Amino acid sequence: MPERSRFGVSGRRKDPVAEEFRAPITSTELSKGPSELVEHPGPTVNWRVFLIAAGIILAFSIWAIIVPDNAAATMRSMVSWISINLGWFYVVTVTLVVLFVLWVAFSKEGSVRLGPDHSRPQYNLFTWVAMLFAAGVGIDMLFYSVTGPITQFIAPPSVDAESAAAAQDAVVWTMFHYGIAGWSMYALLGMAMGYFAYRWGMPLSIRAALYPLLGKRVRGVTGDVIDIFALVGTVFGVATSMGIGVVLLNVGFSWLFGLPEGLALQIALVLVAVIMTIAACTSGVDKGIRLVSELNLWSAAAMMLYILITGKTSFLLTALVENIGRFIFTLPERTLQTFAYEDGGAEWMGSWTLFFWAFWLAWGPFVGLFLARISRGRTLREFVIAAITAPVLCDFFIVSIFGNSAMNEVLGGNTEFADMAINSPEHGWYALLEMFPGAPFLIGLATLSGLLFYLTSANSGAMVMSNFSSSIPDPSQDGAKWLRIFWALVTAVLTVAMLIAGGVTTMEHATLIFALPVTIIAYLVMASFSKVLRMERAEREGTVMRRRTAAAHGGAAPEKSWRQRLGQLRAYPSNKAVAQFVDKVIHPALVDVKEEFRELGYDAELTSTPNATTHIEEHTLVVHMHDHRNFHYQVAAVEAPVPAFGARTVAREVDVYYRLEVFTQTGTEGYDLMGLGKEQVINDVLDRYEAHLSFLQYSSEHDYASMLTPPRPATGMIPQIDEDLDHEEGKGRE
Repeated sequence: MPERSRFGVSGRRKDPVAEEFRAPITSTELSKGPSELVEHPGPTVNWRVFLIAAGIILAFSIWAIIVPDNAAATMRSMVSWISINLGWFYVVTVTLVVLFVLWVAFSKEGSVRLGPDHSRPQYNLFTWVAMLFAAGVGIDMLFYSVTGPITQFIAPPSVDAESAAAAQDAVVWTMFHYGIAGWSMYALLGMAMGYFAYRWGMPLSIRAALYPLLGKRVRGVTGDVIDIFALVGTVFGVATSMGIGVVLLNVGFSWLFGLPEGLALQIALVLVAVIMTIAACTSGVDKGIRLVSELNLWSAAAMMLYILITGKTSFLLTALVENIGRFIFTLPERTLQTFAYEDGGAEWMGSWTLFFWAFWLAWGPFVGLFLARISRGRTLREFVIAAITAPVLCDFFIVSIFGNSAMNEVLGGNTEFADMAINSPEHGWYALLEMFPGAPFLIGLATLSGLLFYLTSANSGAMVMSNFSSSIPDPSQDGAKWLRIFWALVTAVLTVAMLIAGGVTTMEHATLIFALPVTIIAYLVMASFSKVLRMERAEREGTVMRRRTAAAHGGAAPEKSWRQRLGQLRAYPSNKAVAQFVDKVIHPALVDVKEEFRELGYDAELTSTPNATTHIEEHTLVVHMHDHRNFHYQVAAVEAPVPAFGARTVAREVDVYYRLEVFTQTGTEGYDLMGLGKEQVINDVLDRYEAHLSFLQYSSEHDYASMLTPPRPATGMIPQIDEDLDHEEGKGRE
């Protein structure tokens, strides 16, 4: 029989190169990701990604500026071909993304956090939702909130024009295009990048999210190609939003300040916006983007409230309820709608649904990375549900208020307004605002809100582009400030180029074309993330398995005497008391365990590090498992509030006390070691070690094969685990 541990099942020697680049198939191998992906300790520019992506974008910009008619005609032809031949592919991709994120949210793994189990969110709910909304929605939503519904009423894709059925669907189509589909794409890439960055310590990047699928290959050319696709798609998506924004703001500034409309004013607005973007983005997330995001949400809310109160209040609220109901009940049908049997169906799809799907795909890496950046500590379930509900409801409110206000005018017979909204959407939007009382105030507020939408997209985009073109080991860090400034300028050049080459229509065509490679990234991320969630399931189920020789409590909290339990209920130890207990009990116990492990031939080490917050030393015992996930037992002090209730009154001068909790690699085990004896601590270490061996055994027996990750041979491939388990069973028999 061949020696499996050396030659594999067939007895042939393994290819060392193929073995080195093989994708990880256990969480043990996955834990090596941080060391295998990080080449430099600090942020560095990825020159290959930076130069190639910048070259593609600048070359396209020069082409569009020098021969704008040729550029517009070429893109128009490409979009026509994509709409006819690949429209179904965009529809299927978005549908699968929606189903996938819902599956993650409602699966058992939905409780997994974007970070260790003990991590908690950095931002409060309001600030977080404001940043979600502001980053994921651009000024384009205001642009399409009027022209979209009127166009679907005057020229609907399937029902009779200007009919009751067309009126019912007019606003709902725009709600659909700004609804769950786009936010599902954001949620997919955001939760994947955040999960690998904060839970596994990998860089905050798409290539890290593909490490379980591609292994070390993501560090080289393969990873660079992925980042180039994501970066180019992001720049085109942001440039499209900026272009639509300056077309709209161009009218607003002309109305407010009497400036002449046209390309010159649009370019001037781009330059002003770039200067403001540079000033804001260099201040970082907490200062610039956070402030602008909250201000954006408040200004949008004020604008909607003003329109609701001064407009047809009863009609707007009644229509909003009907729009949401119709959206919900027709969502499955619309999601898979391709208009295969309608004349001009492909053309309509290319101008509307496919453009928006491509828009969200292009924005997916950009918004996903930004959302991951602000969502550390959230559970997958919380992240997904919040992303596809809170901002979507805000979108619905804006689209319905604007869309139904416009529809009320058209249904009342204002055909001149309808023609303007279809043929010149930017003028149609401001023409609607002029119909409300106090028009100057409303137009000023609306222009401010549009400018803030524009700035938040530009701010977030500049930061994310600098991250995509850099190698950044620490998820809390961002790319260099000069990189943000460079990408803000490049995006501005591209925006101006597309304005010269045909305006909004050219932007729509470019987005549809350059988003196509991002669909491949979406499929790869879904495959990679589903694989790692199976590893999470294996770890969760493996830790609850108990060995036959273990006590009934298995790997649960250590057994305490009744006096210890009662004493702990009455005690709220101070920082000083916990520090003394660590020195007298915890540290000596871990030293003894480490020495015994070493005596038995294990590769064990004990490290001590002072905590910057509590100033109490944290002690970490690591038993190296060679080719498998190391055993990790850490004792750290955690601050907790003193309860305001209990069986007796507790006199205290402070409101907090300290717990000594046990941490594994993925977070706290949730129990307190304070008050235990040295032997009890040692027994707890051994209980946790036995549970770790059970997890390794379980995960090795439940690996799933795939085309990219073939299974290991069934036996003989984990000799160290088998050896340790036999050793533990021998101890039990003794």
